[in-house]
Amino acid sequence: MSEAPAPLVKRLAVIGVGLIGGSLARVLREKGAVGEVVGIGRGEANLRRGVELGVLDSYSLDPGEGVRGADLVFVATPVCSIPAVVAEIAPFLSPGAIVTDGGSVKEYVVAACEPLMPEGTFFVGGHPIAGTEHSGVEASFATLYRGKRCIVTPTPRTDPAALAKVVEIWRTAGSTVPLMDPAQHDRVVAAISHLPHMVAYSLVNAVDGYDRFGGELLSFSAGGFRDFTRIASSDPVMWRDIALTNRDAILETMDFFSGYLATLRGLVAAGDGSALESFFLNSKQKRDAIL
Repeated sequence: MSEAPAPLVKRLAVIGVGLIGGSLARVLREKGAVGEVVGIGRGEANLRRGVELGVLDSYSLDPGEGVRGADLVFVATPVCSIPAVVAEIAPFLSPGAIVTDGGSVKEYVVAACEPLMPEGTFFVGGHPIAGTEHSGVEASFATLYRGKRCIVTPTPRTDPAALAKVVEIWRTAGSTVPLMDPAQHDRVVAAISHLPHMVAYSLVNAVDGYDRFGGELLSFSAGGFRDFTRIASSDPVMWRDIALTNRDAILETMDFFSGYLATLRGLVAAGDGSALESFFLNSKQKRDAIL
């Protein structure tokens, strides 16, 4: 009788067991692609809950101890903290270990983390473009990455075998995996992800602060407003870090967006019905095409 094939990942260490880290652990376990999952973090109640839910086999509050023996480490913490986390765990990594991340900004993360890796260990930047406004291990689910993209950002220093392993992991999770230069990645996600969050946060604050008629305007919000601003319920710490580390690209897209908003304001001010309809129709057609 032949032995079962070895799992893709023998021992996975997840640093930051929330929606992103917990969902990767769940799907790899569901696919039989991981042998053991160790959760690492500062919130023991969340880690204990991860064990109760079967997301984790065990947990550690000590990052160095937690990564011992892991062949893959997934860092799913706020962007600004990722280099410090990698620096802390680097001395404890096993030979051949691969460290990857789920940060939404890649140029900052990759440039900081690659030099921290000991000889014979490897860093591969990654960014799963998936998520909800919820957090914590209880928010994680195995299908989060199905049908989504995970951008992997190799550099000339990236080990080919480590890159292939990270790509295979995300494909196993159900994602398509484009490869992209870290700087290009940051400009792409600034437009498709970071700008919408900036707009949503600004819109909620603007409506809440608009008191010409008095009263709590947000209490009157209906489905459209709530749908549009759903992402403003996302983790403020995570988005603070993204705004700080991808500042130039975000500012560029915000300025570009401001030009379109100014154009629309001009059409409203002019009462140009034909141009307004054309503006809205063009947007509708582009939006419908991506559904």
